[in-house]
Amino acid sequence: MPTFVLMTKLAPEAARQMRARAELGRDWLDQVKKKCPQVRFLAHYALLGPYDFLDIYEAPDEETAAKVSMISMANGALQAESWTAIPYRRFVELTREI
Repeated sequence: MPTFVLMTKLAPEAARQMRARAELGRDWLDQVKKKCPQVRFLAHYALLGPYDFLDIYEAPDEETAAKVSMISMANGALQAESWTAIPYRRFVELTREI
């Protein structure tokens, strides 16, 4: 399955709800599992920088990855971007084909 990286920046209102962050995160994950059952999360990180969270996950296709981003936006994200991630070894193989 293709790998994707979700970069999330919370809206200021959502960022102020730090005490409820764990519950809000669980609600978001439950929605993703219900609406995109084929998604498999590999890692989740809180960040110090321009984005608040980074998730690495597998999804069957770009449309499912887009749904993950849209669920994030519907749950308080100011910005949510899903990026395609190519494993480095595969990237090197692709460069040899050029």
